Amino acid sequence: MHTAILFLELGAVLLGLGVLGALALRVGISPIPLYLIAGLAFGTGGILPLATSEEFISVGAELGVILLLLTLGLEYNADELVTSLKGNAVAGVVDLVLNAAPGAIAALLLGWGPVAAIAMAGVTYATSSGITAKVLSDLGWIGNRETPVVLSLLVFEDLTMAIYLPILTAVLAGVSFAGGAVTVAIALATVSVVLLVALRYGRFIEAFVSSPNSEVLLLKVVGLALLVAGVAQQLQVSAAVGAFLVGIALSGELAEDAQALLAPIRDLFAAVFFVFFGLQTDPAKIGPVAGLAALLALVSMVTKLLTGAYAARRAGIARAGQARAGIALIPRGEFNIVIAGLAVAAGAHPDLGPLAAAYVLILAAFGPLAARLVQPFITAIAKRA
Repeated sequence: MHTAILFLELGAVLLGLGVLGALALRVGISPIPLYLIAGLAFGTGGILPLATSEEFISVGAELGVILLLLTLGLEYNADELVTSLKGNAVAGVVDLVLNAAPGAIAALLLGWGPVAAIAMAGVTYATSSGITAKVLSDLGWIGNRETPVVLSLLVFEDLTMAIYLPILTAVLAGVSFAGGAVTVAIALATVSVVLLVALRYGRFIEAFVSSPNSEVLLLKVVGLALLVAGVAQQLQVSAAVGAFLVGIALSGELAEDAQALLAPIRDLFAAVFFVFFGLQTDPAKIGPVAGLAALLALVSMVTKLLTGAYAARRAGIARAGQARAGIALIPRGEFNIVIAGLAVAAGAHPDLGPLAAAYVLILAAFGPLAARLVQPFITAIAKRA
């Protein structure tokens, strides 16, 4: 009986997503906001809460993020990543300062204390790699000149998260400075080792993964990405970073073949990720903090637009590309919710969770929609230039 209900719920969710996706295509908008709203409807406090399939959807959502970042990494090789990171390190620091500040300042002004301020800084800082990857793919921006700049900023943020999350966990738990330093050192060492392997031994990884049989190739690529993602997660580093680095370790014809095989699986689990994000939010708790969340979201939109424009301008990219870079950085998602969840579980402040959920939901929905709506204006600017 349990299995039958699981199949019924999953079938209804996936079929509903298909209908919403078709509606989005007909209207000409990104399907992401509709997927998020579907998650609200099926989650706690929604119209029809799921009874048995939420745990399965949770795992599917994690797979969605990993596959999104894996396919994004397949677009670039390790040399391009390192060059881009070196060239955009200053922009990465600007991104950190501009976008962590609104959350920290808001928490302090509300009187939530320094621990909540550290958590809120992370909530407003990190762009959703998963949603941004989907936006870049949906709008055909992957091949644009500003895309490597956007990706370097996303990787910089993910690497910053590899340092930030252990620090936040230590602060929330009240552990000693020495204990927190050990956790951070392990995270940094893990990222360094994975990046070194991708840079120096990428050809050996390609030789191991390569296969003339599409089934074998798909199994090897997905298996390797999940293995590295699991190791990274176990060592307090983002699983998304691990999957991304696996992607950049593969290049050439092998990467192209892998992308073609992964595309339908990625799209399926990416849709599940957006639904799960909505499932975690109780609609009843959003109302009281909606105004504050909207104000914080507006400030964050401006700071991300400034970040993208600054980084793209430093790379010699024209105004249209600067605008696209800023818009691509607006969405918030997986990291932000994880950070808020850690803070709420540790008792940082009872209002932090609903505020973060409302804030992220606004930007997760508005970011892709804004990118779609301003595309004609950006095209006009590019033609005029």
